[in-house]
Amino acid sequence: MDKKPVVALLGTLDTKGEEYAFLKECLDKQNVDTLLIDAGVMDPPGVQPDIGREEVAKAAGTSIDEILKQEDRGKAVAAMARGAKELISRLYADGAFDGIMGMGGSGGSVIVSAAMRALPVGVPKLLVSTLASGDTRPYVGTSDICMMYSVVDISGINRISAAILRNAAASIAGMVKAPREAEGQGEKPIIGATMFGVTTPCLTHAREKLEELGYEVLVFHAVGVGGQTMESLIRSGYISAVLDATTTELADEVAGGTLSAGPDRLEAAGEAGIPQVVSLGAVDMANFGPVATVPEKFKDRKFHIHNDTVTLMRTTPEENSKIGRMIAEKLNAAKGATALFIPLKGVSAIDVEGGVFYDKEADDALFNALRDNLDTDKVELIEMDCDVNAPEFAEAMAAKIDELYRK
Repeated sequence: MDKKPVVALLGTLDTKGEEYAFLKECLDKQNVDTLLIDAGVMDPPGVQPDIGREEVAKAAGTSIDEILKQEDRGKAVAAMARGAKELISRLYADGAFDGIMGMGGSGGSVIVSAAMRALPVGVPKLLVSTLASGDTRPYVGTSDICMMYSVVDISGINRISAAILRNAAASIAGMVKAPREAEGQGEKPIIGATMFGVTTPCLTHAREKLEELGYEVLVFHAVGVGGQTMESLIRSGYISAVLDATTTELADEVAGGTLSAGPDRLEAAGEAGIPQVVSLGAVDMANFGPVATVPEKFKDRKFHIHNDTVTLMRTTPEENSKIGRMIAEKLNAAKGATALFIPLKGVSAIDVEGGVFYDKEADDALFNALRDNLDTDKVELIEMDCDVNAPEFAEAMAAKIDELYRK
């Protein structure tokens, strides 16, 4: 008989013991085994974990007694989150479970999500949380955590919570039982690529060409967390080369938009020494939410309403000059083979002649800053007389990343 899959159930049993006991029963009915891990700090009433809170505290380099002495809930949550992260990583490496599930309010979600983020992409992860209908970025980060809104507080079993937890149990059971068919693609080198709505034709064409050449292409939506996720995977050694055609997140960093990936964006590939081909996709724009949310200080700027939830702001010559210097500085520091492509006739679908963001002065400021600051002894500079979405531009970048990778 085949071995049943195992789901690690991680949570604070001192406050959620009844709910975890119910969840354990639900998974048993799904023919899934469980590994119950207690990340609470008080004695769990009425439920016996497989791994107790003392082991979690020990993994954090402390003890339950020491945590309780501090009488500080925030520090207790932080300590148990560290311990859960360390313990879960070790258990997964030892093959102790196939997927992980947890539930909680703010404290429980912090602990459970910290452990989940330490696991590789592809490991099933499901978090039932009272916070899942709000800003989930602090919990999900750059991981593939699935969050389910609990609807009601996780406090006892009632007709609503029972329905939610049954669905959650069925969901994680389906995940751990599903065959891992995609793992057979592991022999293909992986290229990370960045795309935005206004650079979609470019990346679609480049991806198709690279797939014809035998690469697996992971395309990341350059909306802040997209760039962060790609760079996280680069640092983990998951990605072999990078086609960073859409560096728009740097425009948000410089101009004050909402989709910045932080000041370290565009550095991971250079630090790792892997080949990278970079371009300037969508650096003509910074992003905001609905037009009513745009800060008052930008009232005199040029805007384009992309849709009801996205408002684009045209970058200025001064901002573009700064973006150009920033890109040059980052690429000059790269340890691996690097090429920069400049599309002279526009960096986005709306930055072409006749487009709503066409601004030759702003584009020239960007291009000149790159020409003046790029160390062309280290970085190959390629200028093409077309816009970023021209098929020949995509094909040239695909050919270049293939050339650099094969070298």
